[in-house]
Amino acid sequence: MSFGRRALSSGEAVVDRVLCVVGAVLFSQAPEFMQQYLQRLGGHLDEARRMLAQYEGIAMQANLSLDDFIARTGANADTVVARHAEVMRGVVDRVQDLSAAQAAIQDASMFTRPFAFLRHIDWEVASNTWAIFKPAVPTTGEGLAYAVAGIGVILGFYYGCIHFPITRCWRRRKERKAAQLAAAQQARADGDEAQEARDDTGRLDGIL
Repeated sequence: MSFGRRALSSGEAVVDRVLCVVGAVLFSQAPEFMQQYLQRLGGHLDEARRMLAQYEGIAMQANLSLDDFIARTGANADTVVARHAEVMRGVVDRVQDLSAAQAAIQDASMFTRPFAFLRHIDWEVASNTWAIFKPAVPTTGEGLAYAVAGIGVILGFYYGCIHFPITRCWRRRKERKAAQLAAAQQARADGDEAQEARDDTGRLDGIL
């Protein structure tokens, strides 16, 4: 094996190791991020539920259901009071949305949780979680599984989308150059044969 081939092989081995580390580290943080996201999501849900409980208490004091209380508030002639109905409807929707998102993510399996997370993600909560996110070393089976998956994904992407296409293009380029060189050599050989034939014909004519 030539020095160039040994250097190339060593370089590919280093790239493989680096990619494995990067894939494992990145993917292993997914469970930790989702866990911190759920904690922050739970805080938002608790706050929304406290606000909803206050509205329900006011409605109960008026001997009304919350829906009736919101409807009457919205029909109030005072526009300032009427707009408060929209706030209460927003709180009701917020509690429902956050509750559904929390249940979907928590009840999902290890393999379906990323899809549930993306389907029910609250971008504001996710942004706030990312702002204070602290990476952690995976110590759970889920974290290790994500690390292994990360190695497979990033190596598959590298070899499927980068390494193999470049290698294939390089091989085809070498094959074209080899074919062109062979054609040039054959053309020279044919030319030499034609020249020899002409020389033989000239010598034969001279003898005759």
